[in-house]
Amino acid sequence: MAAKKWAFEDFAEGSSIDLGSKDVTAQEIVEFASEFDPQPMHLDEAAGRASILGGLSASGWHTCAIFMRLLCDAVLLDSTSQGAPGVDRIKWKKPVLAGDRLSGTMTVLAKRPSKSRPAIGLVTMRSELFNQRGESVFELENTGMFMKREAAA
Repeated sequence: MAAKKWAFEDFAEGSSIDLGSKDVTAQEIVEFASEFDPQPMHLDEAAGRASILGGLSASGWHTCAIFMRLLCDAVLLDSTSQGAPGVDRIKWKKPVLAGDRLSGTMTVLAKRPSKSRPAIGLVTMRSELFNQRGESVFELENTGMFMKREAAA
């Protein structure tokens, strides 16, 4: 594995990593919803306004996909990531509406070496997306598996 910026040793408890930002368009909301979550509030502006969401709104699963892209671009694609055993918690806190600009952060909550796989370390993180008004719209907590730098060399 070529040298990567992020290995297990590079994550410090309490540190935060900027995940960058993404503008959410009406077209992509409708395209995602058409294929994966065809509920009216994700397909039609009028239906979205008539719902409790207040406008054409991204599916929560679309929001997860946006988060994953930001996480990949900011961290995972330049890391020793070996995947994750699952997600502990997801919260969709506010609607993500067409025209919103989402920005994200990932905060390291804890880290420890794996007991069963000595070349791997486990990093527990909380990630959050905010809209352009600074409102938290999404939270996710999970543990990722990262190779130790020496093992990755």
